[in-house]
Amino acid sequence: MERISVIAPVYNEKENIPILIEKTEQVLKKRFTSYEIILVDDGSTDGSKEILDKEANKNGHIKVYHFTENNGQTAALAAGFKLCTGDLVVTMDADLQTDPEDIYTLLAYIDDYDMINGKRETREDGLKRKFSSFVGNTVRNFITDDNIKDTGCPLKLFKKEVVKSYYLFEGMHRFLPTLAKMNGFKVLEVPVRHYDRQYGKSKYGVFNRLFKGLKDAFAVRWMKKRKLKYKIEMGE
Repeated sequence: MERISVIAPVYNEKENIPILIEKTEQVLKKRFTSYEIILVDDGSTDGSKEILDKEANKNGHIKVYHFTENNGQTAALAAGFKLCTGDLVVTMDADLQTDPEDIYTLLAYIDDYDMINGKRETREDGLKRKFSSFVGNTVRNFITDDNIKDTGCPLKLFKKEVVKSYYLFEGMHRFLPTLAKMNGFKVLEVPVRHYDRQYGKSKYGVFNRLFKGLKDAFAVRWMKKRKLKYKIEMGE
């Protein structure tokens, strides 16, 4: 039986943490006996730290790691990728705007692909956020010569070889499908559900996130053009 790791960055999500754990465990138990839920606390200041420790103390499947300060989403995911032990790896946000049940929607394609990227079919966000996401994805694809429609969807499924191949820099969480393709892996995008927040508020501004993403897109473009490509001639 395969082992699965679910990784979720956490930053000031105290109301959502218990619900996230309960829902995710209920989903994983349907198929997996070997699993871990890795929650990376990105310097929370609202009491999330204490709630996370309490949950980890009573459940051996919960692995909690605390940053000493707020380092951002890419750092949290990079730490999770380094620490996870699953044959399969899922990323999701702690805000419950995606449904853990949709992990199985992505799993249906894992035999033929190395990474499955969720695509939020209905965005339960404001018009300004939807617009910035559309513009951001369109321009990023133009710059990086890719065709991913929703690189910002937090729900993603990877084979372990994919996450172990990443060497991430700040802001690179926006380009995980593109980076996987650069490393020679097969990537598919699949529709998933999306919900409005019940608790808390978004931690990321719309337009500063947009401009940072565009700046990082040029870095990814440079990496693609500079990627080493060679074949070794095999003797008879």
